Amino acid sequence: MAEKNKEIHIIVFPYHGQGHMNTMLQFAKRLAWKKVKVTIATTLSTTNKMKSKVDNSWGSSITLDSIYDDTDEDQIRFMDRMARFEAAAASNLANLLIGKKLASDNKCLLVYDGNLPWALDIAHENGVRGAAFFPQSCATVATYYSLYMETQGKEVFPLPECFPSLELIQRNVPNVGGMKFPDAVVAKNGKEYSPFVLFVLRQCTNLDKADMLLFNQFDKLVEPGEVLEWMSKTFNVKTIGPTLPSSYLDKRIKDDVDYGFHAFNLDNNTCMDWLNTKPPRSVVFIAFGSSVHYSNEQMTEIALALKQQPNNFLWAVRNTEQKKLPSNFIEETSDKGLLISWVPQLDVLTHDSIACFVTHCGYNSITEALSFGVPMLSVPQFLDQPVDAHFVEQVWGAGITVKRNENGLVVQDEIVRCLQELMNGPRAEEIRENVGRWRVLAKDALDEGGSSDKHFDEIIEWVAST
Repeated sequence: MAEKNKEIHIIVFPYHGQGHMNTMLQFAKRLAWKKVKVTIATTLSTTNKMKSKVDNSWGSSITLDSIYDDTDEDQIRFMDRMARFEAAAASNLANLLIGKKLASDNKCLLVYDGNLPWALDIAHENGVRGAAFFPQSCATVATYYSLYMETQGKEVFPLPECFPSLELIQRNVPNVGGMKFPDAVVAKNGKEYSPFVLFVLRQCTNLDKADMLLFNQFDKLVEPGEVLEWMSKTFNVKTIGPTLPSSYLDKRIKDDVDYGFHAFNLDNNTCMDWLNTKPPRSVVFIAFGSSVHYSNEQMTEIALALKQQPNNFLWAVRNTEQKKLPSNFIEETSDKGLLISWVPQLDVLTHDSIACFVTHCGYNSITEALSFGVPMLSVPQFLDQPVDAHFVEQVWGAGITVKRNENGLVVQDEIVRCLQELMNGPRAEEIRENVGRWRVLAKDALDEGGSSDKHFDEIIEWVAST
């Protein structure tokens, strides 16, 4: 098998945001560990950040190829930036694929971020198969697909019973960070969607043409089974997760101790030294990802709740968000709390002192929490986050979700109530047992012969049999 693996070449093409980059980099690492040649096609700034790490850890197994210079794009709006990226990167990606196809005697596969669907067209135009990689869950993509069909005036696909209703998702989809985008389309039922939402749904435009769909999940996590069964009826689906550094789970890959890509500077020592002084299961950890923005009012409610509740807390708050906090909050809570701009989340979630995780329900964050056995308090905001929160509470039994008031605000009393319930309420012990079970199953999936491990071998065999 190892010799056969050396004959093939897999090109990994991620969107260059941190959450997308890290999951696909871990996917690439595991392929390289299985003796597959991998090229990561990405932007120049990303290559610059990763080059020394990849060279030192993986040698010739993984190479980086810059197909777009984004070093001067900091001030460009997201939608304009993505349009420029597609226009410029498409030809470079085509040239890369042609070269790898010739060098590998056609035993070549493009694994592209599902949010870059145009990459599939480039692959097929050049005789290369394409697999869409989704950093979101099967449930999210299935929901997006149903919404996409609606925007096209086509019949909405009936979703399995365990899915949240489309009405719930539709209420949250147009609202991004509290900012309403201009209306762009009226769907079949009269629902208006923003340009940003249409961009997100665009990933479904050629989904049925992809040669394979890859999900950062593991088979047991796609419970109840009808979710995976529903997807598999229409698409060729493989689950390959959780895409976490091996040292945190199966420990089979030497020196795979972190993601390897960081968009922000980490303050490891301050954070971990502080946690080391706290008793086991005594700290509430709060982090809302790299892109979520809360209103001043919402940040105040969260801060007052943390001040009111009795537990130690560690709150990762980006510098741009800290100005929204009440005056003197840091000083007034210094006896039990630590506020820091960015943390090594993997190390924090695996620390003995962590009791629970207050999260926006970004999919990477909940995957980490499930894999490490940490109960969650879900504070979802938009897009896939309400879907993730639904599964965390209603399907996986791994946490609870806050309730918003009539103005869409999560007030301090609600946060305190939920924290008390999660830590000491009637469901607390059951939730801890559930997340403990998910932790074991996550490791099992990546162990030799586990579902995700077998799917990696099947993908490699599929490419090699071209």
